Amino acid sequence: MVSSIGQSVSTEIRVRYAEIDGQRVAHHAVYLVWFEAGRAAFLRARGVDYLALEASGKFMAVVSANVCYRAPAHYDDLLTVATSLVALLSRAITFTYRVFRGAELLATGETRLVMLDNRGAAIALPAQLRAALSDSSSYKGDANVSPLA
Repeated sequence: MVSSIGQSVSTEIRVRYAEIDGQRVAHHAVYLVWFEAGRAAFLRARGVDYLALEASGKFMAVVSANVCYRAPAHYDDLLTVATSLVALLSRAITFTYRVFRGAELLATGETRLVMLDNRGAAIALPAQLRAALSDSSSYKGDANVSPLA
């Protein structure tokens, strides 16, 4: 199990008009969409090709999600989603998220994902995925990697 890797991957998101309510406040459900964007960036940064993983008949399903809202995001705000890997178990992965507007922390959250085969049965994480997620020194692509605050 990896308890903490000490680094996060940051993803910038601009709040779109479709994501707000009548008061121009971001709807609570879109935070989970932003978490997914952060998680996808984290996986890409570690060199994980999720499409290839799916093509091999393996899928990661969210089995739990939690969001703690501290302050609202508004239309056209530029946000940063900081995504960190906090647990790597035999069949499950846990990520945490911090959503910022500048230096202001707007929300925190966590998702736990389980590896499934194409029949929906839980399976062990593939060795290549485990290796990519365990190596915190090798970030690929255009990831914005920062020390975990």
